[in-house]
Formats: sequence, structure tokens, C-alpha cells
Amino acid sequence: MKISEVVRLTGATVVCGEEKTGHEVEKGFSSDLMSDVLTLDTENLLLITGLSNVQAIRTAEMADIQYILFTRNKKVTDEMVELAKENNMVLLETSFSLFKTSGILYHAGLKPVY
Repeated sequence: MKISEVVRLTGATVVCGEEKTGHEVEKGFSSDLMSDVLTLDTENLLLITGLSNVQAIRTAEMADIQYILFTRNKKVTDEMVELAKENNMVLLETSFSLFKTSGILYHAGLKPVY
């Protein structure tokens, strides 16, 4: 699924990495627990989370995750954008809940990690 499709389906806003909206993600993982994210070993992954802080960006960096969708109308800070740009990440924001966002993307064909 292309990032542009994720944006369309979830009504998301691209905060950082607009030039990468043509990139594909194969799987999605929804979590607010960054310790769970660190256990993943999957490429082309979309992290769906409501945890909007620098720790989410740092965790994604350590897990080699380039695409993050923040839910529940959480706003990305300037510090988060700066760190994401340094790591060539895409940051998206949606007003949908974590549950609704995950359901929409799963229904549209985004595969789960497990």
C-alpha cells in the first residue's frame, strides 16, 4: 500500500516526508508501547501510534521504521520533525483513533506483522 493511499484512507496530513508518499508499506503495526515496537524485525512497516513524542521517533529509528502515523489527533512537535528529517522518515497525523485507523488500513489490505 502506498503512503498516499494511507493518507487518503485515514484523512491524514503529511507533516514530514511528503516526497515519499509514493513509497510502499507492506505491513502495519499499532502500538503505544515502544518496547513492543523494538521487538519487530520487519521492513516496509507503518507504525501506527498515539504516542506523540521524541521517544516514538527514536524508537522507530532504532527499529529501522521510516513511516509513522500518529492517531487521536496527536500533533507532531518541531523537535520530532527535525529528528525525523535527519532519519529520512515520513510522519503523518490523523484525527482517527488507533482502533479505527488500524481497522481501515487492515480492511484496505495492509497486512499485520503477526
